[in-house]
Amino acid sequence: QVQLVESGGGLVQTGGSLRLSCAASGSIRGINTMGWYRQAPGKQRELVADITSGGSTNYVDSVKGRFTISRDNAKNTVYLQMNSLKPEDTAVYYCRAWVSLRSYWGQGTQVTVSS
Repeated sequence: QVQLVESGGGLVQTGGSLRLSCAASGSIRGINTMGWYRQAPGKQRELVADITSGGSTNYVDSVKGRFTISRDNAKNTVYLQMNSLKPEDTAVYYCRAWVSLRSYWGQGTQVTVSS
């Protein structure tokens, strides 16, 4: 089994910053792409950003230039640095990891951006 533990969410004002972390543990040999998704109330879950084990990144257009995804392969941890936050970034953020063609989800962390 694979466990993903997220941290770093919270309440921040418009224009502020937060850094999310997601640590993977368990049967993680062969862990590949890790990413962050978010789900706002009444909306579908969407990909925010992901990063391969080799460091290739992908972002949804709405966060380009504001969010940065990174990972520490030695710690099996992925990060999401979120700057210039907007109220529309408010959502539950979920970590996802692909291990040997299966994906696993974290429990989610709330990010709330006040106007």
